[in-house]
Amino acid sequence: MKLLLTSGGVTNTSIRQALVDLVGKPIAESTALCIPTAQYGHPSVGPGVKAWEFISGRSSNPMVDLGWRSVGVLELTALPSIDEEHWVPLVREADVLLAAGGDVLYLCHWMRESGLADLLPSLEETTWVGLSAGSMVMTPEVGEDFIQWRPPGGDDSTLGLVDFSICPHLARDGMPGNSMAEAEQWAAGIAGPAYAIDDQTAIAVVDGTVEVVSEGHWRLLPS
Repeated sequence: MKLLLTSGGVTNTSIRQALVDLVGKPIAESTALCIPTAQYGHPSVGPGVKAWEFISGRSSNPMVDLGWRSVGVLELTALPSIDEEHWVPLVREADVLLAAGGDVLYLCHWMRESGLADLLPSLEETTWVGLSAGSMVMTPEVGEDFIQWRPPGGDDSTLGLVDFSICPHLARDGMPGNSMAEAEQWAAGIAGPAYAIDDQTAIAVVDGTVEVVSEGHWRLLPS
């Protein structure tokens, strides 16, 4: 699987070009499935308006509204009650999976419960585009600062498809988001390396090769 891990979505020309390069064809010729699940578990997002805005492409984070040939919805909480033959082929046929932000452990829990996490290694040509929590879920750990919900049993691990962690929404001091000082304090509790990235930055990962794509600000915070 190819990964495009963003803080704020496909917010600029550089990130959009990185997406096209990963998919290997124009967005207008590509199919996508959007995954709103992470939104339901976050106390500041939840079900309702914001989930509808993401699915309909009316959110402030460019993801669903990029001009895809087609877009469908993959709701992970529903998948355990559906035979795999009804959803696995749809996932395999999609060029891109668009994962919304929200609560990262809620998303991770339902990726595991639904079977999507087990399916990911076989999706070699699929591109995962994450937004905030949708990006953080691919890392080994997120740290206490980003935990609002815990799954039954209390497991706070994430999927570990990459070997670094992410602090999204890096912002200048006094602006909404996470300051560099807050990111540094967070990184001190993370076992491995971590990236602090703003909403104009993304991290592309293909076959273990990591490339930062940015028209904004970011920093690699060593372990």
